[in-house]
Amino acid sequence: MELPSGALLWKLLLLESFAVLLSSGPSGSPTAGSSVVSESAVSWAAGSQAVLRCQSPRMVWTQDRLHDRQRVVHWDLSGGPGGPARRLVDMYSAGEQRVYEPRDRGRLLLSPSAFHDGNFSLLIRAVEEGDEGLYTCNLHHHYCHLYESLAVRLEVTDDPQAAGAYWDGEKEVLAAVRGAPALLTCVNRAHVWTDRHLEEAQQVAHWDRQPPGVPHDRADRLLDLYASGERRAYGPPFLRDRVAVGADAFARGDFSLSIDPLEPADEGTYSCHLHHHYCGLHERRVFHLRVTEPAAEPPPRASPGNGSGHGSVPGPDPTLARGRSVINVIVPEGRAHFFQQLGYVLATLLLFILLLITVVLATRQRRRGGYEYSDKKLAKAPGKDVNLAEFAAAKEDQAPYRSEDIQLDYKNNILKERAELAHSPLPAKSIDLDKEFRKEYCK
Repeated sequence: MELPSGALLWKLLLLESFAVLLSSGPSGSPTAGSSVVSESAVSWAAGSQAVLRCQSPRMVWTQDRLHDRQRVVHWDLSGGPGGPARRLVDMYSAGEQRVYEPRDRGRLLLSPSAFHDGNFSLLIRAVEEGDEGLYTCNLHHHYCHLYESLAVRLEVTDDPQAAGAYWDGEKEVLAAVRGAPALLTCVNRAHVWTDRHLEEAQQVAHWDRQPPGVPHDRADRLLDLYASGERRAYGPPFLRDRVAVGADAFARGDFSLSIDPLEPADEGTYSCHLHHHYCGLHERRVFHLRVTEPAAEPPPRASPGNGSGHGSVPGPDPTLARGRSVINVIVPEGRAHFFQQLGYVLATLLLFILLLITVVLATRQRRRGGYEYSDKKLAKAPGKDVNLAEFAAAKEDQAPYRSEDIQLDYKNNILKERAELAHSPLPAKSIDLDKEFRKEYCK
């Protein structure tokens, strides 16, 4: 006997709301920060090959070639409390279903796209009396070691009015009519069960480096390694070409960093970060690297040539290697350093503007003084407009003095004649041009 369409729709909506509670399991919780699992101090001699060990078997990429059998869902049925449970059906993430009882083949069904849409519900085509009991939906992730389960109790009834679903405080209880289809809902849309093609992108390992005196939050990234095979190299140029991690790191779970050859400037703190985001793995291993001076080689013994060793070449002085020192300079890159440099630029620009204004004002003042001097000079120059009244007044003032007879007591007549000549106008000189011409002609 089939349920009415309205009742069936109500039942499906109610079961869907109950199943959403499973989506907020541990796999859906936000990822916590990296936890430091080890911290050690290591020292290597300069010029040698330094190896920082970082290994974790949980980071081994174990996706096999059997169509991804790492995830599986199976339904079990328990007849009563404490009774043995029997396996009904299971399905791997590759889509292979297996029904254990011959009578259940074709009657129990799982969605082939369960590991893509997260719907692991079990459909019973026609409910029988022996189907009543406690069903459990079990999800296993062998790679991430995750196990989740959901319980649903099925009751078989002959009354269509009693059909429905309710929550008893611990699990869902579904009452189905005998001979009608029943849907036992199990929904989990967490990415760990559905994102099969994103597993490689979510598994990453990276190395960081902190120079001496630099905090952890300002460390330099050296390498990024992805399970898909992608690699990215960062870090300063003097170190980028000398660091390496094995090409089969994810196959062996060995992410050890090698530095060859080691230089004194490589000293600092190195961190190995291992992340498996959908599995919840976040580990960090810290290494405090100290670079020591290489061991001095003993000088070679002098060969006894001709009975004396004075002709041998002296070996290198072992004390010369002790004079080397490494100075780590940390250039500030904060916001205060930027504003300090900006202040220097603005102050220089302001001084330049003030100097330019001073030069312009001085030039304009000098030009204005030159114009005033030129006006005065032009006013006194001949050929320009002259005030005739002033000239007449000056002439009248000077005329009486020339007409006056100056009575002076001269010692002799020669001085008197010179004085008279000075006060009297010179007589006009008459020139005979014909006489002058004849003189020139006679010559």
